[in-house]
Amino acid sequence: MCMSIFSALVKADKPDGPALPTGFSKLTCSEAEYAVSGNLCRCTGYRPILDTCKSFAADVDLEDLGFNSFWKKGTDRADVGKLPEYSSGAVCTFPEFLKSEIKGQMNDIPAAIAGQDGWYHPKSIEELHSLFDSNWFDENSVKIVASNTGAGVYKDQDLYDKYIDIQGIPELSVIDRSSKGVEIGAAVSISKAIEVFSDGTPVFTKIAGHLSKVASPFVRNTATVGGNVIMAQRLQFPSDIATVLLAAGSTVTVQTASKMLRLTMEEFLEQPPCDAKTILLSIFVPDWGSDNVIFETSRASPRPFGNAVSFVNSAFLARTSGQLIIEDICLAFGAYGVDHATRARKVEEFLKGKSMSAPVILEAVQLLKDVISPSEGTTHPEYRVSLAVSFLFSFLSSLGNNQNEPESAKAIASNGSCANGYEKYGLVASDDLPVRSRQELVFSDEYKPVGKPITKAGAELQASGEAVYVGDIPAPKDCLYGAFICSTHPHAHIKSVNFRSSLASQKVITVISAKDIPVGGKNVGSGFRMLGEEALFGDPVSEFAGQNIGISDC
Repeated sequence: MCMSIFSALVKADKPDGPALPTGFSKLTCSEAEYAVSGNLCRCTGYRPILDTCKSFAADVDLEDLGFNSFWKKGTDRADVGKLPEYSSGAVCTFPEFLKSEIKGQMNDIPAAIAGQDGWYHPKSIEELHSLFDSNWFDENSVKIVASNTGAGVYKDQDLYDKYIDIQGIPELSVIDRSSKGVEIGAAVSISKAIEVFSDGTPVFTKIAGHLSKVASPFVRNTATVGGNVIMAQRLQFPSDIATVLLAAGSTVTVQTASKMLRLTMEEFLEQPPCDAKTILLSIFVPDWGSDNVIFETSRASPRPFGNAVSFVNSAFLARTSGQLIIEDICLAFGAYGVDHATRARKVEEFLKGKSMSAPVILEAVQLLKDVISPSEGTTHPEYRVSLAVSFLFSFLSSLGNNQNEPESAKAIASNGSCANGYEKYGLVASDDLPVRSRQELVFSDEYKPVGKPITKAGAELQASGEAVYVGDIPAPKDCLYGAFICSTHPHAHIKSVNFRSSLASQKVITVISAKDIPVGGKNVGSGFRMLGEEALFGDPVSEFAGQNIGISDC
């Protein structure tokens, strides 16, 4: 398409007619549209390229083309003379007034982090703040990213023209394991976090197991833990990670424009959405040990694999005493139709100091039904509430039944008075519980190769230099070489093919064109079901400049 337009500009020659303004082509807007009418563009849009060509036409309307957007509002009117002049014998360059404007915006940005493609790569928190303080920073047009996988959920690429990549900041990639817990930087990938948490206490292992069910392997390899949590806080993303970290008692370190804050995950999620200059630095997950601590996570989604977000996710942590009494408990729920993950505080207060029994579980479930309230407009609200209730019921019932029973209770059970013995010691007899139901997702190793690196076939052969390429094969004797003959004019009738020199014509053995296609054959170069067939050779009309009209053998 560009070749057709360029050819039309070059060939526009009208000796008659009024004198044209300096710097404009003799091509008219209608002729530019006609030059491109025979093209099917499959890779980009017609309008920007066509508008560029029209900008050189004498009858161009700048308002229609939108070129008045080059000038800021409130300044002088759009001046056609500021646009680059058209000259058939020179190369068109970027307007100088736009160059100076861009350079003026870039003067206060360090050269080490200034990007030529709209991306900026600070190497420290100080450099990041220098970008925040620069004149060009506008939170409505600048996006701070680590891996930018959120663009797959929020189609906002057109809203930003500058990006700040923070993956190169060392402070955001820290991993610090101590006796108190694990601190991971906000730019640590989800896959790396899974690796870190997999080697730890039962709480850490459960976190790793749940994170491995988030998104897909190739997304987890790129997406960051901090980015997921930020989306949950700022964009109300139904995050599994935020829910799990909330139940685990995590804290976050946040850098605002003026100070550094350390907040609990609950405080962070409940704050107003962070502005563009607020950076999540790290997340700390305490080590709960393994004595008398039970931690469980659950999620229900439309499909077990892929990027489906949860209908409901939950995470429960309980600390019990030796007498099977709940000393402390955290019940976190998310993705059920609220802005962010929340704790069921009323249910937690009710359960503290109690041992598990059928009446206690039923009362807790009833309280949860009143606490879990999806916002208006949430799809399938009753189903989401029932899922949350089933998750809690499953956790509390297993909490009662899986505890180590006192020896006296075991003795009573062996004597046949099981029910009375369980009631005496606060245990839950399975006969006293309502019918239990649970949703389970069965995972297998079938899809594990997806997203993992594999050895490229032939890589060792190519790297060793022993691979044989077509260029390495010597041409046989009397070998013919073929070359396409392309049209130099759009919408032109093909009369003949001429060679520039007699020497070239002597080397040409034959010329194959559409006329040489055997009877019954078709002049088809390629075909697409939706777009139809495309001719191999232009015959008898060349539809666009650059179209094949024949092949020469020499």
